[in-house]
Amino acid sequence: MAPNTIHWFRKGLRLHDNPALREAVQGAGTVLLQCLEDLDSSLRNSTPACSSSEASRPTCSPASSRFLLQCLEDLDSSLRKLNSRLFVIRGQPANVFPRLFKPPLTYKRFQTLISRLDPPEPPEERLSGGAMGRCVTPLADDHSEKYGVPSLEELGFDTEGLPTAVWPGGETEALTRIERHLERKAWVANFERPRMNANSLLASPTGLSPYLRFGCLSCRLFYFKLTDLYRKVKKNSTPPLSLYGQLLWREFFYTAATNNPRFDKMEGNPICVRIPWDRNPKALAKWAEAKTGFPWIDAIMTQLRTEGWIHHLARHAVACFLTRGDLWVSWEEGMKVGKVGPSRRYLPVLRGFPAKYIYDPWSAPEAVQATAKCVIGLTNR
Repeated sequence: MAPNTIHWFRKGLRLHDNPALREAVQGAGTVLLQCLEDLDSSLRNSTPACSSSEASRPTCSPASSRFLLQCLEDLDSSLRKLNSRLFVIRGQPANVFPRLFKPPLTYKRFQTLISRLDPPEPPEERLSGGAMGRCVTPLADDHSEKYGVPSLEELGFDTEGLPTAVWPGGETEALTRIERHLERKAWVANFERPRMNANSLLASPTGLSPYLRFGCLSCRLFYFKLTDLYRKVKKNSTPPLSLYGQLLWREFFYTAATNNPRFDKMEGNPICVRIPWDRNPKALAKWAEAKTGFPWIDAIMTQLRTEGWIHHLARHAVACFLTRGDLWVSWEEGMKVGKVGPSRRYLPVLRGFPAKYIYDPWSAPEAVQATAKCVIGLTNR
């Protein structure tokens, strides 16, 4: 698909010897040629008698203003001969361009845009000794002491009782996992929507999300490997958008955050609803420390603290509980905690409860609670 381009005429108000303009039109399907009229400060400052602002009328001399307008009229006339036109847009460039490049704010709109785009460029080859050539890195004998990767202890973390990593970090592990992931040819071939069960909330040996998050795994590599496998098992048919769903959700939020430095804040965020959240440090602390008394929520928060990861449906559950579901505490407060599965696994105190009471143990008869050695309201946690 040919790209759509916008060329901003600033000082180059001409068609001849204009490399940027030629670059904009070459191979483009649609080109918008525009000038931010009367507010290009660099152009305006070339005339000492000229100044302007959005809040006041221009103080340019009539002669200099007329010259500029004639330049624009001549440029528009030349573009008409090429079946094009000049778009004269009034406003400060810093305010105008964000309005021209509004990101899609719904997933459906994002999918529509994606369906019209060409596939991404193939991933680059892995860096090898051959690619390095004669390039060398000067290393001193004390490199490890000065520049080595620090330990958790050196960074001030208490590692006593820290369990073995469920998600070993690094590119090596990521590449191993993606191969395991794609060995499931039947899953790829018959993909519709993920089917959930209790074990889906546990860390999977083929899980990839933290590796994509930290850049250990290229999303382009994943995309192309998925595409190649699908076409092999489906005899060159086009993969459905749903197959790329998890990758697309990730890219959708990156896109929605484009040009929005307040994306992770409520105040000053043009796409966020203002809500009068409660300030309840005690409730927030109980939520963060997995002491709400709701087994499902506490199990998830325990998993987050011990493993550093939770399933996206689990994230939705604890976020809903924190905000509109129960506590009415701001999601911004929850996000700070987030930076830091089955209930029996993460809340061993409930291990003795029958399955029918595992998610609401307070509803169990007192005799059952006593047998499970966990009387709600009495057992120290």
